[in-house]
Amino acid sequence: MRLYQALCNVGSFRTSFDFGAREVAHWFPGHMAKGLKQMRANLKKFKQIGFFLNITDIPFSGRNPAFQETLDVKPHVLILNKMDLADVSKEQIILKKLKRNGVKNVLFTDCLKQRDDNVKKLVPMVVDIIESNPRFNRDENTNYCLMAIGVPNVGKSSLINSLRRTYLKKGRASRVGGEPGITRAVLTRIQVCERPVIHLLDTPGVLPPKIESVETGMKLALCGTILDHLVGEEIIADYLLYSLNRLGEFSYVEKYGLQEPSDDIQYVLKRIAVKLGKTQRVKAITGVGDITITVPNCSAAAYDLIRAFRKGQLGQVMLD
Repeated sequence: MRLYQALCNVGSFRTSFDFGAREVAHWFPGHMAKGLKQMRANLKKFKQIGFFLNITDIPFSGRNPAFQETLDVKPHVLILNKMDLADVSKEQIILKKLKRNGVKNVLFTDCLKQRDDNVKKLVPMVVDIIESNPRFNRDENTNYCLMAIGVPNVGKSSLINSLRRTYLKKGRASRVGGEPGITRAVLTRIQVCERPVIHLLDTPGVLPPKIESVETGMKLALCGTILDHLVGEEIIADYLLYSLNRLGEFSYVEKYGLQEPSDDIQYVLKRIAVKLGKTQRVKAITGVGDITITVPNCSAAAYDLIRAFRKGQLGQVMLD
């Protein structure tokens, strides 16, 4: 009976997300504009750069059209990283849609793995594309220089480190972190392969100066591409709850000890806060004077929910 009631409740959940009058912050600080300028300068400095690795974790919303316009990004491989967080059953659907959009060279990776078999496919794929491209056949030089590009926090530095582990058996050369903005400048060339000799330029993540829609911005924020506090942790958590429920992914219920799925973010956050012991003391004004009371810390609970999603603890979800 309880299961039947829970399924009935799910049927009444939101079918669309109300963004209201919200505007997602356009996170385009000085280092991003400087980063694009540095990329253009490096294309002139390192004339052998003619190949790009476009890294993203959201197949469609997560790509910056400014790269195509500003850097003339071709040829390139689109690398869909963090695939440990995605629903692998949707891969063929994504590949077909990308192909219709003119994107043929696609590779799914999980660069945080110590050994990712798909990373091993990258160098042969790049070499094959370069050698089959007429503009490269004029040069006998078999040393290649590539540029890693993408929006913030998609794993560009992690890819470089993964390639070095795979082909050079060496440790990391690029700093990585769980929030956007770790790489703030175009670095010097980093060798990632010996045979053939391949160098990569790491670059700062760059968002479009204007995000096309609030929903696109919310997807980017959910994946950590935009700093959480610019959007609001509880707003991001609410969009996450809506997305999980819409996709029928209810693993949050068991993780946080809820009785059933819920579409009420305040209820969910309060339950999470109580389970994790996340509380805060606030002052309440009463008719007999001020008193201090302890209440659930919903902001801390929202942060925990978002972090669990980004670590792949809430099931596999494919955002487009």
